[in-house]
Amino acid sequence: MQWLRRFDLFLMAIIASALLASVLPATGAWIPIVAWATKLAIAALFFLYGARLSTRQALDGLRHWRLHATILSFTFVVFPLLGLALRVTVPTLMSPALYAGVLYLTLLPSTVQSSIAFTSIARGNVAGAIVSASASNLLGVVLTPLLCAALMTTSGVSLDARSVLDIVGQLLVPFALGQVLRPWIGAWVASHSRPLKLVDRGSIVLAVYSAFSEGMREGIWTQVSAVGMAALIGVLLVMLTLMLWLTWTVAVRLGFNREDVIAIQFCGTKKSLASGLPMALVLFAGQGVGLIVLPLILFHQAQLMACSALASRYAREAPAAQTTVPA
Repeated sequence: MQWLRRFDLFLMAIIASALLASVLPATGAWIPIVAWATKLAIAALFFLYGARLSTRQALDGLRHWRLHATILSFTFVVFPLLGLALRVTVPTLMSPALYAGVLYLTLLPSTVQSSIAFTSIARGNVAGAIVSASASNLLGVVLTPLLCAALMTTSGVSLDARSVLDIVGQLLVPFALGQVLRPWIGAWVASHSRPLKLVDRGSIVLAVYSAFSEGMREGIWTQVSAVGMAALIGVLLVMLTLMLWLTWTVAVRLGFNREDVIAIQFCGTKKSLASGLPMALVLFAGQGVGLIVLPLILFHQAQLMACSALASRYAREAPAAQTTVPA
């Protein structure tokens, strides 16, 4: 629970950054300064991802391939299919711009830190969660841009040649460099995890400020009414509830034990704010990125609250637990 309290401060920083951008967005000469600072921060963020994630650990853990295949299927198959199905809510419940953000949300990899933390609290398969969440992020660096290119053109969002170059330069190259240098710097990165979190979180807070500054210049809040915001929150809560139920139910029907079911639920329902925000700035530069990341920020808060409650419940039930579908 101490981890959750620290993460709440991070969420407050994200909200504060969005509010600051709403009141004092980057304008004039500050626009290129903020843009370049954000690009450098994103590159640093993905370099650290590469330096932290153990490719060998992910490969060694593939022996429990049914667990990882199930989690990755929820992340990169079931979620995107659900995102495509939600197109029926346009324009009745969501505008095309907000729907694009919801669809983008469904294409993202799982979180690493919170998936592992909640699995641990709930007394689930922590080792499985570590491998699956790490593999999800390793694959997400490539799969998410590919899925966006394949699926988001129908939502009015397109990826051009410049976007592809930006993906390579800002995401893939730093990530690959971190992986290559991991044998030499991995231990140092691990031993300095606390101060390096400032780089992680500072990068994301800066990405939020940059995204919402751009949104303010495009009149983001004039495009979302109070009714539209309420409808968006409702859609996200229904989506989260459905995925929490579906991951547990399918995992039980497939014969996984309780520890594996917990790992599948917590890893298979998460979407990464840490990866999603920086990727959005690269993938959708100049395309109303503020509205695209808004569903992700809201979903992130909802998933933390729901999974926190579930993890505490599972921890209380653990001694006499039976692997049954929760009511």
